[in-house]
Amino acid sequence: MNTAMDNLIALLTVLGIFAAVAFPSLLGIAHERRVDRQIRTAHRVMPSSPRR
Repeated sequence: MNTAMDNLIALLTVLGIFAAVAFPSLLGIAHERRVDRQIRTAHRVMPSSPRR
């Protein structure tokens, strides 16, 4: 039973490290999507402005 507990602790440690590494990039992706959505909305609201 000690081996099973050690394996569980190791697995949870790896998952925790993975989450700590992946979380900032997931936040960045969410932020970029929100900014893109705001830009698209602004272009729809102001159709008379020239696009570059």
